[in-house]
Amino acid sequence: MAAITPQELNVLIEQTYKVENEFNELKASYAHLQDTVEKVVEFLPNAIWIINSDNSVFLQNSYARELWELLKLLKYRDEDYEITFNSRSYIVKSASYKDKIMLSATDITEQKRKENLATMGQMAAHLSHEIRNPIGAISLMSSTLKKRVIPENIPIVEEIQKSVYRIDRIIKATLMFSKGVQAQKHEFKWSLLKESIDMSIKYYGYSKDIHFSFPKIDFMINGDKDLLEILFSNFIINAIDAIEEDDNEEGLIEVVYSNDESYHIFKIYDSGIEIKNKKELFEAFKSTKLKGNGLGLVLSRQIAQAHGGSVDISMNKRKYFEVKLKR
Repeated sequence: MAAITPQELNVLIEQTYKVENEFNELKASYAHLQDTVEKVVEFLPNAIWIINSDNSVFLQNSYARELWELLKLLKYRDEDYEITFNSRSYIVKSASYKDKIMLSATDITEQKRKENLATMGQMAAHLSHEIRNPIGAISLMSSTLKKRVIPENIPIVEEIQKSVYRIDRIIKATLMFSKGVQAQKHEFKWSLLKESIDMSIKYYGYSKDIHFSFPKIDFMINGDKDLLEILFSNFIINAIDAIEEDDNEEGLIEVVYSNDESYHIFKIYDSGIEIKNKKELFEAFKSTKLKGNGLGLVLSRQIAQAHGGSVDISMNKRKYFEVKLKR
C-alpha cells in the first residue's frame, strides 16, 4: 500500500474535523430538539406519557409523574375511553409511532359534575312544576280545614301545614336553582325580615327546646327581601336540624350582627352537631344532613353573592356561618 503524503494527511485531518464538527452540531441540534419537546409536553394541560416498546417511560411531564399510579391502569386502545381513579374521572387517548406509544389522561371531573348538575337540575325543575299544583291545593284545603275542625284536631292540621311548608321550600329552592338567582333590591328594615324568619321557624317545627337570639337593633338593608328571607331561613333551619340531631334536649341559635364601611355582617351560631364534611357543604344536591336536598347552602351563597357579599364557615372555638351583604 502506497504511503500517505503530507498533503493527503492534512486533507484527511481536515475532513475528520469537519465530520466531528457536523456530528457535534447534529448532537446539539438533537439535544435542543429534545429539550423543546420536553418543554412543549410539560406545558400541556393533561398528563402525557411516551412509552418504549419494553414498557419503560421514555418521556413524561410533571402532571404525569403525579399520576404515576394511574399509568398502571392505562392500556393502548384504538378509541378514547374513560377511567375513574381516586374519585376523579379521566378521558384517556393513545397513539403509536414506530416503537413508541403515547398515552394522555385529561381530568374531566368538573365537566362531568356540571353535566350531571345540569341534568339533575332539569329533572328536579320538571318534578317541582308537577308537584306545585297539588301542593297548592293541599295548602288551601288545610287552611280551610283548620277553621272547621274541632279544637282537639287543630294540631293534626298544623302538622299537615308544616309538612306542606317543607315541600314548598324544596320546590322554591329547586326552581330557583334551575333558573338562577336574580336580586330585585330595595330598602327595608331588618325588623320586617325578622318577622318573615319568625314565620319560617314557626312553620318548620322542631321537637327540642331551642332558644333563638336575634339582633335587638333595627337597621336598613338594601336588598331583595324575599331572597334574604330564603337565605336566613336556610341557615336557621340548618341550625335547627343540627340541634335536632344532637344528644342534648336543649339548643341555642344565635344571630350576631355587626357592620363595617362596606358590609352588613351576620354570624349565625348554633349548638348542634359538628359539620361532618365541610367540602360538600356548597355542593348542589349533596347534603351533610339526614334530611335535606343539598340546595339550601348553595342557594344561600348565590343569594349573598347576588347582594355583593359572601358566605363563609368557621369551626374554631364555636361553629358559625358568616354572611356578608353589601351595604
